[in-house]
Amino acid sequence: MALLAAGPLWGEEIEINLHDFAQQYFAAMIATQAPAATEKELENYLALLTDDIGHTHLPYVTDDSRQPDGKEQMRKGMTYYLGAHTEYRAELLDVFTFNNSAVAIRYRNNVKGIHPQNSQPIVYAQTMMEVLEMENGKVAVIRKYHE
Repeated sequence: MALLAAGPLWGEEIEINLHDFAQQYFAAMIATQAPAATEKELENYLALLTDDIGHTHLPYVTDDSRQPDGKEQMRKGMTYYLGAHTEYRAELLDVFTFNNSAVAIRYRNNVKGIHPQNSQPIVYAQTMMEVLEMENGKVAVIRKYHE
């Protein structure tokens, strides 16, 4: 009798091409920032994350603890800001891979919009780096830094 497995067995990691994954992640992430972004783009991005995703965006969010409802918390936060941009452009500058455990992307973005909480204009340009810690082919922890 043969046993077929559709996923990893007993701690076996899924191996993916991290450079290709970084390109896919970047495309999905920036799609969520577009002025016409919808829940579809948001769900495409969230599909790349573990359910218990941990997230930091220094200096604003410093706790990177993985929580059972981490993805749901991100969905809630990102839905609040969905469509807040009137203009969004981003350029992927660099991709750095670290064996099969992490990938970093460095990108520049230019943003204009209206803050949904206080209706004040948002205008900024910055260079960001996101370090993505991987687990079984998905992002388990996101660490965001900006210049």
